[in-house]
Amino acid sequence: MDSVRCDRTGSGPRIPLALKILIAGGFGAGKTTLVSALSEVRPLQTEEVLTGASIGTDDLSGVEAKSTTTVAMDFGRITINDDLQVYLFGTPGQDRFWFLWDELAFGALGAVVLADTRRLADCFPSIDYFEQRGVPFVVGVNCFDGARRFSLESVRQALDLDPDVPLVLCDARERQSGKEVLIALVEHVARQRGEPVPAA
Repeated sequence: MDSVRCDRTGSGPRIPLALKILIAGGFGAGKTTLVSALSEVRPLQTEEVLTGASIGTDDLSGVEAKSTTTVAMDFGRITINDDLQVYLFGTPGQDRFWFLWDELAFGALGAVVLADTRRLADCFPSIDYFEQRGVPFVVGVNCFDGARRFSLESVRQALDLDPDVPLVLCDARERQSGKEVLIALVEHVARQRGEPVPAA
């Protein structure tokens, strides 16, 4: 693994800066798909097949075709340049795995909360989690095929988001769309810290 490089000035090894971003949201919102689309390496996934044991525990309404679920986390990596890498951690969506969230969130720059308009209420716990802990986040409305479309303002009102929380449309299957969501998050964090944000 090429994690330590020699400094060109000859002063010794240089360790790249690593940024940690969480990908959160409700069950079936597209977290695993987004990490997979963005990662430059084969993502680590902890997907398990849904079995009869999940009946009565996992609500599949609106996502009846879903056959697997994340039971720990997803992990992916993006290299920006020799000195900067972004690590993506996809959180599990069901309540019974929330005990993992504090560990996953430790040291995170911020988070992307994926929203599925077919099950919009499922992203409330993620939004509440990041609001309560002061973790900057953006909401990406994942545009599923065949799902009813709503205006961003309607979604903002339904989620009762603060005006400064970025809300963007995305397709979790598309790398470029996912990158735009990450850019929105980094710009949001920079604004919160009073750092300059380059004009688009």
